[in-house]
Amino acid sequence: MGKNFIELHCEKNNTAHNTNDISVNRLIVRRGQSFLVTFDFHGPFRSTTDLLELTVETGPQPSEALGTRSVFGLPEGRWKRSSWKVKVHQGSGLPAGSITLDITSPADAPVGEYSLSVKTNATASVGSSLGKLLLLFNPWCQEDSVHLPEEEERQEYVMREQGLVYKGSEKYIGSMAWDFGQFEDDIVDICLKLLDVNPKCLSDPAKDFSARCNPIYVSRVVSAMINANDDRGVLMGRWDGQYDGGMSPTHWNGSVEVLRRWLKYGGNPVKYGQCWVFAAVMCTVLRCLGIPCRVVTNFQSAHDTDKNLTIDNFFSDYGVRPKKSPDSVWNYHVWVEAWMTRPDLSAGSLYDGWQAVDPTPQEKSTGVYCCGPAPVKAILQGHVDLKYDVPFVFAEVNADLVTWMVFADGSKKKISTDSVSVGQNISTKAVGSDKRVDITANYKHAEGTEKERAVYNQAVKRVNIPEDNSNGIHDGKPGVSMKIVELTKPISGKDIDLKLVLNNNDSVTRKLVINVNVQAMRYNGIPSSQIQTELKEQKLLPNQGRVKMFQSLSISRPTMFK
Repeated sequence: MGKNFIELHCEKNNTAHNTNDISVNRLIVRRGQSFLVTFDFHGPFRSTTDLLELTVETGPQPSEALGTRSVFGLPEGRWKRSSWKVKVHQGSGLPAGSITLDITSPADAPVGEYSLSVKTNATASVGSSLGKLLLLFNPWCQEDSVHLPEEEERQEYVMREQGLVYKGSEKYIGSMAWDFGQFEDDIVDICLKLLDVNPKCLSDPAKDFSARCNPIYVSRVVSAMINANDDRGVLMGRWDGQYDGGMSPTHWNGSVEVLRRWLKYGGNPVKYGQCWVFAAVMCTVLRCLGIPCRVVTNFQSAHDTDKNLTIDNFFSDYGVRPKKSPDSVWNYHVWVEAWMTRPDLSAGSLYDGWQAVDPTPQEKSTGVYCCGPAPVKAILQGHVDLKYDVPFVFAEVNADLVTWMVFADGSKKKISTDSVSVGQNISTKAVGSDKRVDITANYKHAEGTEKERAVYNQAVKRVNIPEDNSNGIHDGKPGVSMKIVELTKPISGKDIDLKLVLNNNDSVTRKLVINVNVQAMRYNGIPSSQIQTELKEQKLLPNQGRVKMFQSLSISRPTMFK
């Protein structure tokens, strides 16, 4: 075809595909919906004698088996097995010597940049390029797994570029304006770059490009790539109030500056973010790619580190905390919800709809700092044995706060349980207005009801914590036992030598993180000073014991150790 006439109808196609806000100068279309392409042809298409063969490809190793390549064309009967379809567009009114085609991608095609080429009878051996196109998810298409039925919701959760993020506390809820900016010219390319540098793509690009057909996969990858903990992600988090070398998280009021900085500095993380920044930037990326998304704030949000669905606080019988619990409750925490079907979990539509996805790096999921997509419907029903990370999100909104008394011999007694405080006023912006909508009822039944307790108890059973029951009291012999043994008697003014004896009583290898904290305390139980802190990882083989020495701890006054 050489330097022949080619028209991609960018403005017309993009307007029909709701992408003209991104650009009208490049072809950006949504999957499952037809678009027009015109190019030179020797005359009217004759199905008996003419041949048109089109090829679309995406990724570095395009393959028909992986869905990243498709060969299709006319006459249709010759290409029945092709996933992409084409037909001659009628009534185009274009001059003779050209042909206009209606091309339709499958509703489950991988998203990303494609090349499009054509072969005709005159060019049977070599195809000619028709150009490139970007393919996005399509919430307007019923066959697409991100289909959102209501137009008003599509306008809010895909098209709207400004929104609100809720912060503060459960009794004093405030909001801040956020500019998502998902249709700024360069943002779609930055979003695709984000996918291209994710570790899964770097290790197996062919598989990754193929998996981009699935919003479950894409949202999980984006969740990991918004934080920089395991990869070349967008944002570095910081919570200690020290923001040297970067910006305070409160500096940001939009996603575009963050994403452009990330690209400008070669994929080095932007400093610094906290939960609302991580979530808002992720909302931008998902909306840009075509996945409906909204920002959600949970007040009194629990962080359950050990997946027992409780936040445990420990106090000694002399009134101080003998150890700092890794569990915590935040004044508020922000994540996003993304809209999609979950055929991986149910043959029906049981878990379809909003999925909680959290890019803030809190706990690892399958070895990576990401969270979700967790079906909100599964959280409501206590189905915590489902993918992905449902126990963690369930605990964020519905964990019990348990206070324990710890005695000198290490035994403990539950002294109170608060089953109400966690998960208050879960909030998101209303559709079509700046009002706040309380969506707590989507996540859990009303506190104080029998249904809420029944769901919580079912969730505890489904978590199925090995060697432990729901309230943290060990039944039978613990998997790992430990004790501190005095090697020398504690004498005031003299050093003391101690050893920590660890025993693995299980038939499996245990990988431990040992946090030893030696603290001087006055006789009345008031902490006086820190003597020694040590953090160490230790692997214990089945039925293996290990001794750790702690030496030369100076005792200068009456002291108790913990």
